[in-house]
Amino acid sequence: MLNKKKEMTSGNLAFAEAMRQINPDVVAAYPITPSTEIPVKFAEFVANGLVDSEYVAVESEHSAITACVGASVSGARVMTASSANGVALMHEIFPIAASFRAPIIFGLVNRSLGAPVNIHCDHSDSMPERDSGWIQIYCEDAQEVYDSVLLAVRLAEHEDVLTPIFVCQDGFITSHCFEPVEFLSDEAVKTFVGERKAKYPLLDVDNPVSYGSFTMSEYYFEIKRTQIEGMNNVPRVYKELTKELAEFTGREYPAIDAYRAEDAEYLIVIMSSATGVVKDVVDELREKNVKVGCLRVRFFRPFPTEDLKKLAKGKKGVAVLDRSASIGGTAPLAAEVKSSLYGLSERVPLQEYLFGLGGRDLYPRDAEKVFSRLMENDYSD
Repeated sequence: MLNKKKEMTSGNLAFAEAMRQINPDVVAAYPITPSTEIPVKFAEFVANGLVDSEYVAVESEHSAITACVGASVSGARVMTASSANGVALMHEIFPIAASFRAPIIFGLVNRSLGAPVNIHCDHSDSMPERDSGWIQIYCEDAQEVYDSVLLAVRLAEHEDVLTPIFVCQDGFITSHCFEPVEFLSDEAVKTFVGERKAKYPLLDVDNPVSYGSFTMSEYYFEIKRTQIEGMNNVPRVYKELTKELAEFTGREYPAIDAYRAEDAEYLIVIMSSATGVVKDVVDELREKNVKVGCLRVRFFRPFPTEDLKKLAKGKKGVAVLDRSASIGGTAPLAAEVKSSLYGLSERVPLQEYLFGLGGRDLYPRDAEKVFSRLMENDYSD
């Protein structure tokens, strides 16, 4: 049943191939760089009869996510993709999808928000959605994109979670670069993801329900409480699912990927594709007997606070590298790390850095400088 195959492919095409194997009921999308390849490739699958999905060609990203919500609450398994200003146009609908407990799987290919117009990677499109009620998963490479899509379907649809998910990958760096990816057989994927069993489908006329009704505070508060509880259930459910998928793939993905961190004295905390640069620098410094490590945050929502506390406790210094700014405030990843480490009995020195906006590269020398400043206890600007 496993019959794995390895091919050279990109993050976008890996996402689209996972979609083909999952065979969702509905896909509604409006193309925008650098996520365009996902809906284009899937539309090709539809045209060639390789899937049974209903592909809805819409006139805007706002219409795409609205169609996805309608289909999802009707009981369909739904997927879509977008980037940058397309994601921003969808913003109004994201909290609605989360409140409706619509388990939509969303391929978010990270790109900088305009203006100025820039088609390259940073996380300024996904970070504004961090409080919209969606789960956020950030992938390092194309293999992780493929595996994460499979995991996301099961996680989003789990009855204790029922929460939509952004599966994020770095635009062009991950989405367009080709690398080896191991694919499961169609049969194995179908066995793992199963079929969606919607509990309260809008089209069940024998058991009528209502979505989006007006509510006063006594009910609004309770609905939000159930959303919070669903998000709080994610760590437990995810641990079960990643072990289950590992039986097919041999790969597990923790909420935080710790690289040579156990005995490290100094850590860099980072997300997504730039992690590879930091890992290379860690290896080089380790050869010189310098005890450094790297923590890659995979889940941004829910944020793995307890995991981070355990990994960072007792370290001499931690540097956080953000790929998006919070203008006028602390950058998103740094804010979460600060909040997580605040309750430790012993203070962990923390440095914050902004990098990679608009696709600017992170070089090994940059990571080396960060580690050097940590070791020198240099907190100057």
